[in-house]
Amino acid sequence: MKRLLRITAVLTAALAVTFTPTAAAAPPASLLGGEVRRLPTEERVVALTFNAAWDETGLDAVLAELRERAAPAAFFPTGRFAEQHPDAVRAIALAGYGLGNHSYSHPYFTELGPQQARAEVLRADAAIRTASGAEPLPFFRFPYSETTPQRIADVNALGFADLEFTADTNGYLGPAGGMTPAKAADRALAALVPGAILQLHVGAPDESPDHGCLDAEALPLIIDAVRARGYRILDLRELLDPERASG
Repeated sequence: MKRLLRITAVLTAALAVTFTPTAAAAPPASLLGGEVRRLPTEERVVALTFNAAWDETGLDAVLAELRERAAPAAFFPTGRFAEQHPDAVRAIALAGYGLGNHSYSHPYFTELGPQQARAEVLRADAAIRTASGAEPLPFFRFPYSETTPQRIADVNALGFADLEFTADTNGYLGPAGGMTPAKAADRALAALVPGAILQLHVGAPDESPDHGCLDAEALPLIIDAVRARGYRILDLRELLDPERASG
């Protein structure tokens, strides 16, 4: 049995290295060749994005708030999250939101070789496709937002643009980390510029004593304030299809 498991592990790694995803649409050239922390536009638009690497805590509340306010968003799960919480990833897809790629196991990419980095991206892509039953977006976000020119080039070669963020709400720190919904919203609004990419999280870190999702509470504050300031919330799929409009 142990020998069979070892063989299976080797075959899985080999497939991760050789498989290349078939993207529904390629990322625009303007997003390739470097890290993207702000969308290249002067239009008053902002993108809402959620990382998912821990558990599904708060996801139902986030989806409910997005639906209530008719706001688009994109989610960046890890492959491991997709395998451990397939129903959550499927729920995101069924609700009509785009799915990016946040690596398979959330490692530090500066510690990986080219083949290891490639396997992280492609294994996550396969897991997200399997869990969601949908075509993922051609956008990758590095764990810890730790990028290098070579790793970005590797990701671009796989058909993904590196989409980082303008500001993180830090809501994942929770009350124990000194955060409140109002403080999380304030961090987002302080970074509000045309093309801003806001990063929030669903789930709670394993070590979190609160084990809640503060960003779910901050979300309605952010959406309402962004719109009150004259900004439109952009669906990242508009970057692939300019005729697609969002709110």
